[in-house]
This record gives sequence, C-alpha cells and structure tokens, in this order.
Amino acid sequence: MRILGIDPGTAITGYSILDKEGNRLKAVDYGCIYTESSWPLSKRLDKIYREISNLIKEYQPGHLAVEELFFNTNAKTALSVGHSRGVVLLAGEQNNLIVEGYTPIQVKQAVAGYGRAEKMQVQKMVKTILCLEEIPKPDDAADALAVAICHSQSYTTKRIIRGI
Repeated sequence: MRILGIDPGTAITGYSILDKEGNRLKAVDYGCIYTESSWPLSKRLDKIYREISNLIKEYQPGHLAVEELFFNTNAKTALSVGHSRGVVLLAGEQNNLIVEGYTPIQVKQAVAGYGRAEKMQVQKMVKTILCLEEIPKPDDAADALAVAICHSQSYTTKRIIRGI
C-alpha cells in the first residue's frame, strides 16, 4: 500500500509518501509545498493543487490521508486551511484515490499512543517508527508522515473489521 499523507496549510502544506508492506513502513519521500503570502488565495490554492497532482502522478499512491481541520480561535486561519484541504481532497478524488481524514487527536493516538501528545513526542515516534536517522524537518513534513502512519494503521484495522 502506498499512502500520500498531507498536513494541509495555505502557506506550507506538508506531504509524505509512505509504503506499507505487511507490518513494515518505509518513508519514500517527504517535504513541503510553499506558497508566497503576497499571492492571492486563488494562486496559492492552484499551486497546492498542481503540486499534489504532480506527487500523485509521480508516486502513484492508492491512498490519500489528510489531517482534518483543527479549529482553534482564529477563524480566518481555519478557513484558509480549509481551502487548502479542499484542493487536496479534490486532487485525490480526481485521481481515484481512497481518501480518508484524521483528526489531530487520532494522529497523535496512532503514532504516540496518546491523543494529547506533544508535537516533539509525535516527531520522535515518527523517526522511530520509520527508522529515520533524524526527526523529519520541517514540522509540516513530520506531521504529514504522522498522518500517513495513522492511515496505515487505521485502514488495516478497518479492513480487518469489515473482513476484507
């Protein structure tokens, strides 16, 4: 199973490509898509969409795992992230990927075993689970890896429950 994990954002969108074979996970690629704050929202969203589409074409994942929107006190930021998440979901749907969303608590629970884990705990576990030499940087890329790890576990569990 090949998973494209996404931590959506308008300024920075983290991405990861993760392979799962049996119980083994391997990070194939990870990084970030950056947009300029001076650009209009439509141009920023276009770049995110095109870059995600290019990743899908290059790596041919079957699954897209996206972090759900976390609404805090800044509605403007939440709306902006929601736009980014929307174009990511569109790219996944247009490429016939299995698309799943996960809340930050679900991701932390899957990776660190505790839904309220600190960011550094999650990053250290990502490094350990994927046998990486160092914690992935920047944080958005590490978060995208965590989302993909979460999906690798959740999707397998869902298949067992459904008897597939």
